[in-house]
Amino acid sequence: MRRALVALPATLGLTALVFALASIAPFNPLASYLGSSYAHTSIELREKFRTELGLDQSWLQVWTHWISRAMHGDLGSSLIAARPVTQVLSERIPLTFLLTASGLILAIGTSLFLSLAAVKYRHGLVDRIVLAIAQLAQSIPLFVVALLAIAVIALPLGWPTGGIAAAGEAPSFGSLFTHLLLPAAVLAFSLLPWLLLNLRTSLIEAMDSDSILAAQGRGAKNILLHEALPQALLPFITVIGSRLGELITGALIIETIFAWPGIASAVIESAVAGDFALLAAVTTCSALAVFAGNALADAAYLMADARVSHA
Repeated sequence: MRRALVALPATLGLTALVFALASIAPFNPLASYLGSSYAHTSIELREKFRTELGLDQSWLQVWTHWISRAMHGDLGSSLIAARPVTQVLSERIPLTFLLTASGLILAIGTSLFLSLAAVKYRHGLVDRIVLAIAQLAQSIPLFVVALLAIAVIALPLGWPTGGIAAAGEAPSFGSLFTHLLLPAAVLAFSLLPWLLLNLRTSLIEAMDSDSILAAQGRGAKNILLHEALPQALLPFITVIGSRLGELITGALIIETIFAWPGIASAVIESAVAGDFALLAAVTTCSALAVFAGNALADAAYLMADARVSHA
């Protein structure tokens, strides 16, 4: 409930900021709308188009008008797509969700495996290798990792480097999977440092706790999995929730580099073209996704906490 009370005014403020910044951006929305015909359009006709599109109004007027319509489910029409914003979002958001969910799941699974291996062989070779991987992932910018993955993995192996299907072909489950594999792996790699190092530290603290020593005294088996891991999952879930904003930002970068047809291209195109309706809708969806993810992380934390307390 408290998150909902924060989410609404924060989202409204964010959309207002988007409209204000877009209004002072050094781009001409009408030129983007008319394209190559802009140079041959008379001044009178330009003014007519500007009035029809609402480009002669202040950003505050445009924003209040958009908010009033959005409250009734109408997000307006996109200038660059010449379609309702809801149609644009319905095509792009599922692909962005697929990429972010795949990257997050892959990052969580990899972090669990590597951190368990590191703690099992603490201070050994495996632990040092895991720490080196985390530090390497932390030191390299995401766009560099993506470009290296294309140059070192995709091109030598003949893997696809962009889109969701080969040129001229309709997307299929197989093409979607092969095109998703590398972008999701790069996104997961960017999330590894925070997830892996946090879980490793939490597991070490759990293994050194009195409850684990008591379990060892009772002769319990698989202590690392059955006793330490449930305790370490609590701060791990918190870190996942706190990194959702970074996950979405990373997904936008990945989409741009790998030409993944999600909301990233919509963000860039709408910002350049001054497409207020599409830009505000994408920003709103991104902000609400972060708030919703944090709420889900809180719920998962409470469920895990209940399991630990009754263990």
